[in-house]
Amino acid sequence: MAHAAAAQDLNILTWEGYAPETITRPFAEASGCNITASYVGSNDDFAAKLAAGGGVYDIITPSSDTVPLLSQAGFVDPIDPAAVENYAGIYPEFSQSPALNLDGITWAVPLIWGSVSLIYRPDMVPGTPDSIAVLFDPAYAGKISMWDDKSAIYWAARYLGYENIFDLTDEQLEAVKAKLIEQKPLVRKYWASAGELTELMANQEVYVSNAWTGLTFKEVNGLNKGFTVAEFNPKEKSEGWMDSMMLVKGTPNQECAMKFISYMQSAEGQCALAASTGYFPVNPGAVAACMDEATKKERQVGNIDFVKSLVMWQQPARLDKYIEVWNAVKAAP
Repeated sequence: MAHAAAAQDLNILTWEGYAPETITRPFAEASGCNITASYVGSNDDFAAKLAAGGGVYDIITPSSDTVPLLSQAGFVDPIDPAAVENYAGIYPEFSQSPALNLDGITWAVPLIWGSVSLIYRPDMVPGTPDSIAVLFDPAYAGKISMWDDKSAIYWAARYLGYENIFDLTDEQLEAVKAKLIEQKPLVRKYWASAGELTELMANQEVYVSNAWTGLTFKEVNGLNKGFTVAEFNPKEKSEGWMDSMMLVKGTPNQECAMKFISYMQSAEGQCALAASTGYFPVNPGAVAACMDEATKKERQVGNIDFVKSLVMWQQPARLDKYIEVWNAVKAAP
C-alpha cells in the first residue's frame, strides 16, 4: 500500500474528540511526530475508507466489534504488545478480549471505553423516563433523534424484547425493520457525530436521543442555553463499547505509530482523552493522579463490573444482513 504521509507525519482515522490539542501538541513535542486526524461517524466508515485506497492513514481506532472484520480483511498489521509501554496496566478484560486477539495474534490495543445511553430534556419530557420506549413515543414526534448507525437495530431489538440482538432471526429482523420504519416519522434527524447531536439539542430541535454517554451531555450543558439535558440507562440496558488502536497495513510510519500507541497508555494520554471526551479510561493506573475520587467514580475507574451491566457490542453474526436492514430503514419514505 502506497502511503502519502511523510516519515514524521502520523495520520489517524478516529472519532470526534480523540485528537485534541491537549494530546497532539505534547505528543509531537515529545516524539517529533506530528498528528493529522480525520474523523468517522460510524464504525462502518473504517473499512470503507481503507478500501478506497490512497494510503493516507497510519492508525485507526475502531470499536472492538469491528476489529475482527478489519483484521480478516487484511487492512491492518499485527501489534506486538511487548512494544506497547504500560500495556500490562490495561484492564485484562479488554486487552485479552477475543475480538482483539485472534489465533494468538494481537490486532488492536485498547484506547477508551464507554456506554451508549439515553439523553433527554427534563423540562420537555415529564416524569423520569426509564425505558427505550421514549425513543418511540409519538408524544415527542419530530423531537427524537438516533445515531445514524446499524446499532439502531440493537435499540429497536431490545425495545421489542429480543435478547439475542447480535444474532437476530430473519423474522426478528423484519420486526425490527418495521418498528424502525414506523418510528421514522417521529425522528427529527439521524445524527452522524456527537457534535451534530450537540447542535440539535442546543438548538432545541431534539428533546430525546441515544448518545455516547458523557460527551453530548457535557457539551450541551456547558453551553448554558437556559436548559439542561440529563442521561439515563434504560431498564432494557445501555450499550457498551471499547475503542482500540490498530496499525494500518504497510504503514511506513510504524515507529511514530507505536510511539503514539504507547503514549495513549501513559498518564498524559489517558488523562487527556478522558478529559476531552468524558469517556472511561482503559488503563486505571494511568489516571490515578489526574482524577479526584468523584471523577474516578463517574468514569468507572476500577469498576470493571460496570461492563457486565451493559450490552457490550459484538460483531453481528450476519453483518451484511444488519447493514442491509439499516439501509432499508433509511431508504424508506
